[in-house]
Amino acid sequence: MRFADSGRKCCDCGARQRIGWPMSPDVKTFFDEGTNNATHVVRDPESASCALIDTALGFDPASGGISTAPVESVIDHVLRENLSVQWVLETHVHADHLTAAPYVQEKLGGNTGIGAGVREVQKTFAGIYNFEPDFACDGSQFDHLFEDGERFSIGGLEARVIHTPGHTPACVTYVIGDTAFTGDTFFMPDSGTARCDFPGGS
Repeated sequence: MRFADSGRKCCDCGARQRIGWPMSPDVKTFFDEGTNNATHVVRDPESASCALIDTALGFDPASGGISTAPVESVIDHVLRENLSVQWVLETHVHADHLTAAPYVQEKLGGNTGIGAGVREVQKTFAGIYNFEPDFACDGSQFDHLFEDGERFSIGGLEARVIHTPGHTPACVTYVIGDTAFTGDTFFMPDSGTARCDFPGGS
């Protein structure tokens, strides 16, 4: 299995399928320095179907201003490549930036998805961040809540979900073809493992 930051291709995807190996998705990663976030465009190499993972909005703590700047290059890429967005996925609830999933869905379509543990995180965060009393802490803001072991597809790519709590209770890893998208479950080798001091972390 390879990880999302690896651009290596082993062989022809059709050949891999014929001998029972998972396909390698085409992955384009966009890194935003302001949020220190990586957004992945994960494409089925045999079609225009794709998923977007961990899209982010810009946020200025001093003014409270929100910007779509970090995700505009992702949207431009999808439109330029004539891709069809099937999923807008979150690996977890992000405490250090805001998701752009609703904005991206409005612009490009697709279904939003996150791990089912989001309900626990929402209940915890509701008290810490003074959510509005009518905020539903049931994950209903997303189109789909993924359970551990659940399978789905992106075009011809097979994908499955692994519940990987620790950073937050909602963390999941998406294994798409032969590539794992771990979110903040793992960091790059120079940063070590993910922080576990967020509410509900372990």
